Amino acid sequence: MTQFEDRQTVLESFDSLVETIALLRSEQGCPWDREQTHRSIAKNMIEEAYEAVDAIESENPASLKEELGDVLLQVLLHAQIAVESNEFSLEEVIRSITDKLVSRHPHVFGNEASLRAAGLTSEEIALVEQATDADSTIKLWDRMKMIEKQKKAAEHGGATEHGGATEPESLLTSVPKSEPALMQAQNISRKAVAQGFEWEDIEDLTDQLAEEFEEFSATEEGTPEAEEEFGDILFTLVNIARWNSIDAESALRRSCEKFRKRWTTMEQAAKSEGINLIDLDAAGWDDLWQQAKTEQPKRGL
Repeated sequence: MTQFEDRQTVLESFDSLVETIALLRSEQGCPWDREQTHRSIAKNMIEEAYEAVDAIESENPASLKEELGDVLLQVLLHAQIAVESNEFSLEEVIRSITDKLVSRHPHVFGNEASLRAAGLTSEEIALVEQATDADSTIKLWDRMKMIEKQKKAAEHGGATEHGGATEPESLLTSVPKSEPALMQAQNISRKAVAQGFEWEDIEDLTDQLAEEFEEFSATEEGTPEAEEEFGDILFTLVNIARWNSIDAESALRRSCEKFRKRWTTMEQAAKSEGINLIDLDAAGWDDLWQQAKTEQPKRGL
């Protein structure tokens, strides 16, 4: 098993960071840090995660190193706030994710270890036989999560607590509504598929897309109905991406980056030729666009 380069050094660095954050939150620490709550810094978690993704997509190791540190800071800040409020400990956070990883990877750690971590039956662990490639492993992961959710619901009488009120647990509860819409659509669809809700083949999906376009065309421009039907088009496209093993969020981000680069190329070309972009007609825009496409080919952006 691959280890970090120097386990003792890593552990010492981690301990030092935990102690630093605890100090910042103490009476001898920073007034701003002491005032923060889970809710007040919630958006920071999203922002730091996106900055880490940007570093990954730009293939910048130095930037990724820094951004991963910022993400880790958010995790440890929330853990420290929880410790101070007697909600849970950092050790519980680490143990929870360790058990989850072991329980959902019986094909890696073995049936016995997974049984201990998740408390699943031998029949449930037998699902490991389905995990023969990456796609089936993802399906196994979703199935294991669903089994865990069902067990937890049974332990709590089929319901969970949210804000003091008892609500029935839904399959989609674990999909955060704060996720970007494309990512949310992917996760919702993937969980529904784990329950057996799926189109029979890709042709059914493309027929569905044509139907959604027809319904959108029948709406009045700018109305809530038009927005809803357009959303259905996007949702169907996300499922077409899933059928083709394409991450819709990544695909759209890639297209946005491609457009950014081509637009910059057009700006530079116009400047070098003394052209004001605002004065271009349709033919002028097309000339610049075709030039940008040549200089910024699709593959490799």
